[in-house]
Amino acid sequence: MRDLIARLARRARRPGRDEQGAVAVLVAILIGGGVLLGMGALVIDAGQLYQERAELQNGADAAAVGVAKTCALGACNPAAAGTYADANASALTGGTAGVSQVCGSGTLGSCPAGTGGPTSCPPPPAGANYVDVSTSTRTASGSTLLPPVFGRAVLGNSGYQGSTVRACAQAEWGTPSAATTAGVTISACAWDQATQQGTSFAPAPPYPPSPQPLASADQVLRPDAGNGAGCAGEPGGADGPGSFGWAAHARGNCTLPIGGSSFAGRTRASVSFSCQRVLQNSQQHRAPIIVPIYVSVHAGPTFTLKGFAAFVVTGYHLLGFRGTSFDAPDWLNPRNGCTGSDYCLNGYFTQGVVPFTGTFGGTNLGVSAINLTG
Repeated sequence: MRDLIARLARRARRPGRDEQGAVAVLVAILIGGGVLLGMGALVIDAGQLYQERAELQNGADAAAVGVAKTCALGACNPAAAGTYADANASALTGGTAGVSQVCGSGTLGSCPAGTGGPTSCPPPPAGANYVDVSTSTRTASGSTLLPPVFGRAVLGNSGYQGSTVRACAQAEWGTPSAATTAGVTISACAWDQATQQGTSFAPAPPYPPSPQPLASADQVLRPDAGNGAGCAGEPGGADGPGSFGWAAHARGNCTLPIGGSSFAGRTRASVSFSCQRVLQNSQQHRAPIIVPIYVSVHAGPTFTLKGFAAFVVTGYHLLGFRGTSFDAPDWLNPRNGCTGSDYCLNGYFTQGVVPFTGTFGGTNLGVSAINLTG
């Protein structure tokens, strides 16, 4: 180190090197005193702590949403938190993260009072279904400390063992009172009949690992909204089982936000080009779409909303763009296919979970929403 300082000092005395030499001498003195090395170690170790904090927060967020999803589908699984926490960890901790606490509503067990600090979850909303997940440092060796190896080596502080970093996330789940849905709507009587008043749903995709639904789960829906045939579980004037209609949606986009007790419909009998893409995607990929369930139809047409359901399209024979036929064979129950002027939409109801930023409190028809609240 002394030789380095001497060489820099000689360099500083060369003609035309006044400013450069002064800087060189200052740098040499700082290096000789260990200041720059110490500062470098501090910056590197602080960067590691910030990275670990960000990864733990990502893991806590994902874990809270993951556990909330299991709760929304009927059976809370706290063990799911570990999988999501580890998936967001990096080489800093060997791809592992600790889950120090999973608590919340029902079987999750009540949470202790928070400290109010930056790594503490907020108090849950009154009456909410929620889960808190706390994560903390855990390395592949099992240690709960993130050791600043570089800083310890340079500064010679062999007694410093490292830092424990923590994070917390909170997620709420419930039945949405508003949602953005596909532009197709299905009668409440059809939902009542298919799900036995909400007591029986077909397994949700993917298949596998879920078992494929039975052919008997497949429904045949026809575009005869407004028949008023009714059913035992709905008020007078409701459309009967097997009815569906088209909801009003923006041109070129087969979705619409619904936030009130009713929503507008479309008078056209044909399926729009944008809704063709939505139905085709659901049928080909066996993916649920969120649809509004209506009770009755009034002039306009205007549909009275009951709630939101998850529907998987299995096939269709519909009047398409400019009078053409829009068809896909029913992959679950081929016998349910329609031909000629007998237009129909085939599919089944399942349970689904959607991301959400609105309010809860709607009628539970199989769709639950999750909101990351803290």
